[in-house]
Amino acid sequence: MSNYKKISKNIHEVTIDNPNTTGGELTWLNITDPGKAEIQYLRQSEKHNFSLAHLQASSTKAIAQRPLVERGSDYLFLILHFPAMRNGSIHSTEIEFFVGKDYVVTLHENVKVLNDFFSICKKDGERLLSTKHESTAVLLYEILERLMISTYQVLDSMSISINNVEKLIFEQQTKKAVSDILFLRRNIISTRRIMQSHKNIIKKLTQAETELVEDSEIRKYYFTLLELSKRIWESLENQKEMIEVLNSTNESLMNYNMNDIMKTLTIFSVIVFPLTLFAAVFSMKIEGGMPFINDPYGFWIIIGLMFIGGSSMLLFFKKKKWL
Repeated sequence: MSNYKKISKNIHEVTIDNPNTTGGELTWLNITDPGKAEIQYLRQSEKHNFSLAHLQASSTKAIAQRPLVERGSDYLFLILHFPAMRNGSIHSTEIEFFVGKDYVVTLHENVKVLNDFFSICKKDGERLLSTKHESTAVLLYEILERLMISTYQVLDSMSISINNVEKLIFEQQTKKAVSDILFLRRNIISTRRIMQSHKNIIKKLTQAETELVEDSEIRKYYFTLLELSKRIWESLENQKEMIEVLNSTNESLMNYNMNDIMKTLTIFSVIVFPLTLFAAVFSMKIEGGMPFINDPYGFWIIIGLMFIGGSSMLLFFKKKKWL
């Protein structure tokens, strides 16, 4: 069974207690948009003995540049990042965890997946694995599993965008494809940067010095997280390769179109060259030496010479198969 308690607008607590086990109660304190008041609440709590450095790192104003696992006096402190889509761009969502023997504290900026899972614990906690085992390690596993699975929504969104870029390329909309490819490459790089350390963090949680995952059955859950992390990374690798291939294809198509334009302009300029030459020569006013000046058909004769010159160049290009 589970008991819910609203401590303040941003601090909510659910207590999980399995009457079929002899263990004590398990508490999850979910804190959204942690500010000065929320940090002060944790600092003054008699139940928790968190270090000031860890509490300061949990503030909304403090943004960590890398994931972290540190051991406190009687708890583990974790900082993890997960990708989130905002207006089409990938942004990093930071979540801090305090994991003790009988409690888990999460601090975040209103992460929907986390809040939804907290609601499940509040309303239907009996169905959770953490209720069955009454273990903070299992509760942390269930939280991390849902956060990692939510990453697939980001991956699916990027896959759809990759398919749209492919359509643009083969519809000859190369200029639009260039901007979309650059945007996608940035999103993929951002997601890779966010997710690249998850595998190492999960491995650390299963190591003996953390003293978090001791039971072999619970350890299997974390091995499942490792496999999930690997699959997400493999998907990111595939997307990276796809966008690089599409970028190369688009560049090849743009180069081909540019070469075709340059070829057309070159052929046009070469064909016009003899016409310009004839016009320049016969425009010279040299008395006594310039042919066709006094001929009544001189204009048409010159036009005919120009036509022959232009036609000769066209035949030459056609023979060389340049047209």
